[in-house]
Amino acid sequence: MKDIILTGDRPTGRLHLGHYVGSLKNRVKMQNETDFEKMYVMIADSQALTDNFDNPEKIRENLIEVALDYLSVGLDPAKVTFFVQSQIPELTELTFYFLNLVTLSRLERNPTVKSEIKLRNFETSLPAGFLIYPVSQAADILLFDANIVPVGEDQEPMLEQARELARSFNNIYGKTFVEPKAVLPETKIARRMPGIDGGAKMSKSLGNAIYLADDKKTVKKKVMSMYTDPNHINIDDPGRVEGNIVFTYLDVFSKPEHFKEFLPDYENLDALKDHYRRGGLGDVKCKKFLIKVLEDELEPIRNKRADLEKDLEKVFDILEDGTRRAREAGQKKIEEVKKAMGINYFVDKDLIKTLQEKYK
Repeated sequence: MKDIILTGDRPTGRLHLGHYVGSLKNRVKMQNETDFEKMYVMIADSQALTDNFDNPEKIRENLIEVALDYLSVGLDPAKVTFFVQSQIPELTELTFYFLNLVTLSRLERNPTVKSEIKLRNFETSLPAGFLIYPVSQAADILLFDANIVPVGEDQEPMLEQARELARSFNNIYGKTFVEPKAVLPETKIARRMPGIDGGAKMSKSLGNAIYLADDKKTVKKKVMSMYTDPNHINIDDPGRVEGNIVFTYLDVFSKPEHFKEFLPDYENLDALKDHYRRGGLGDVKCKKFLIKVLEDELEPIRNKRADLEKDLEKVFDILEDGTRRAREAGQKKIEEVKKAMGINYFVDKDLIKTLQEKYK
């Protein structure tokens, strides 16, 4: 059987380089190079409401932003099915059934949830909807029989919870769900892209991100403010490459052809690093090179986005059509789930016969 792939993002803001190298590039590659049965790309607006319940307008505004980012990087509605989570009621239904298969203590132990609770200062007032986030995510995956889920490294605990729920349901009601497998970015750096401030992770909430939709001026400003080696004060001082965000980004984005075109003084990135380590190379020169490297990556995305922004109705049509098709698949699966659980009362003709025999 061919693979069914599912992935997605919460519409809490525009997508950034962390999303791009951590998941989006991999999705486009899978879309173009993998022989799959189905590929779903979800905008998880219901899950975004779990920590934005008092600001639904934020989700409403960013729904189209995420859709534009998806299409701009090359995800193709002719090859993948885009859908909006809140418009698939079967996801809510399956989440409700799954909640009976997981304990409160298990949810509280989920490492991803624990870190997110701390990040959002939910320790003293935790919304129940936020705590059951992993159960909702499991429903997203399992409703569509997805066995491949491209994610960032921090989402692996969520996938493990989905596998546990699939096993629990199958053990009680019979084989119904497949256990999903995570697909991580190939390089370790891409799995957790650091922020421009040197923080461990690029994040919308921390304000340390370069967004796919940022214009040239904004990208330049952000790169020039990047954290480097605090001890590399003078050009002649030896510098550290490790932990230097400029070089971290060059590790991810620079290609051999970039040196020929933008920095012919150096054969490759190793030569640039060697010069920086021994001294005599300033941070500004490295940052200006990085700006050109990033622009080479971002300009085609930015241009495609500009074209898409001229016809937002077409973008909404793509989302609506994909959501309709996703719901059709979800309805079929939920019927299978109800049959396995024995709660398909009005379509199970044998039930009436069995009960009739009982009352004879």
